Amino acid sequence: MFMGPKIICGILTAIFFMLGLNSLCHAESLFEALSRAYSENLDINHQRAAVRVRDEDVPKAAASSRPKVGITANVGAQSTHVRSGGIDPQTGGRVFGNSNYFGQPRGANLTVSQPLFDGFRTQNSIRQAESNVFAARATLRATEQSVFLKAATAYMGVLRDTAILRLRNNNISVLKEQLRETRARYNLGDATITDLSQAEAGVAQAHSDFYVAEANLKVSAASYRQVIGVEPGRLEPPPSVKKLLPRSIEEALEIALIEHPNIHAYRYQEDAAALSVKVAEGALLPTLSLNAQIIQQFDYLTGQPGTNVFYAQGALQLNAPLYQGGGEFASIRQAKEQLGQARLATDLQRAAIRKEVVSSYARLKASITTIRAGHEVIKAAEAALRGVRIESLAAQRTLLDVLSAQQALLDARVKLVGYQHDYVVGCFTALSAVGRLDAQILNLEVTPYNAAVHFDQVKESWLGVSTPGGL
Repeated sequence: MFMGPKIICGILTAIFFMLGLNSLCHAESLFEALSRAYSENLDINHQRAAVRVRDEDVPKAAASSRPKVGITANVGAQSTHVRSGGIDPQTGGRVFGNSNYFGQPRGANLTVSQPLFDGFRTQNSIRQAESNVFAARATLRATEQSVFLKAATAYMGVLRDTAILRLRNNNISVLKEQLRETRARYNLGDATITDLSQAEAGVAQAHSDFYVAEANLKVSAASYRQVIGVEPGRLEPPPSVKKLLPRSIEEALEIALIEHPNIHAYRYQEDAAALSVKVAEGALLPTLSLNAQIIQQFDYLTGQPGTNVFYAQGALQLNAPLYQGGGEFASIRQAKEQLGQARLATDLQRAAIRKEVVSSYARLKASITTIRAGHEVIKAAEAALRGVRIESLAAQRTLLDVLSAQQALLDARVKLVGYQHDYVVGCFTALSAVGRLDAQILNLEVTPYNAAVHFDQVKESWLGVSTPGGL
């Protein structure tokens, strides 16, 4: 049985209150950080751009069925020298004449071609492009979930390392006081040089641990900045998202294998691969097109300047492939193999998601158990430290015993902070594994990104080079 979310949330709040993290006003909440990541994260915006790129494949595929219009023009210069010969009727002798002609042949050629039938390749190419668009949208949803998980992990990392840094700092204060008392006792002859050395070593080790904790906090802050887009400020204790999870692993598996965006992405890629087979098979079918041509030439005939030609033609053209070297057959076989590969990829993704769901639920259950155990360890360590201190006053325990008990209590508190971090991250990991870590389910205060808007703007576009975004 999982511990109730209210109990866990109360425990977490108590921990951070104890560490002084809950006294800060105007702190940023975890959901506010997730909302910021939704709007500003570079990975999400990069994938949104990738979806817009895929949108343009649809009008590109549709272009194959649209008319093609082209015009060519030519202009030149030509010089013609003609030497002619004949018989003079009066003398009967041969006579010769020379003629020179100079012209500027020029003209234009307008061609129009309208495909009427291309073996269904255009229709199947459009459907294939749409499947790739839907796959890109599913990948975008998967990217959003991945970013949310990274953001939650980074948020909790900053909270954890801030708490540990405070614990390490408090430990330095306690050990310094311990060192002061030991030095005073040493001066009075009640403590040995060994006691003093042990106290000094404890302070030095505490400083070393503090610097490590400080470095860990900087690393976590850098991760926070990378994922969420700003430097971490004052952060609130996180709320529980346990209530958003399915109640059992069986229910989680059933939902994940249906709703997970990675499953949708691979299924759409599988559809695109199936349509690729149909596109390849279209190469075996005849094509039909309507072609028209208009030609206007001036000074067309060599040696006859001023000779103009106007030519117009319209015709239906049917092409029926018989044998083209076998390349089209290889393309069909290749497309079929790619379809089989896509189906196997979908099965691999299902297996990966199934594993992630089971693993995330197991880790979540373990983190709840460790939180319970961590509280018991702290209680026992606190009692042990009190007893050791009392016995130390009665000379029944050494300073080393006191330092060891104090270190055990500190370690227990540090571990409990880590367990708390693991629990919250585990909830988000399980929610991501199920495929429900999205802005709508989390009820984030964001304007949802609608990928269909750009698609509708470009799918019927015939002209223009500017993007709807103004580029």
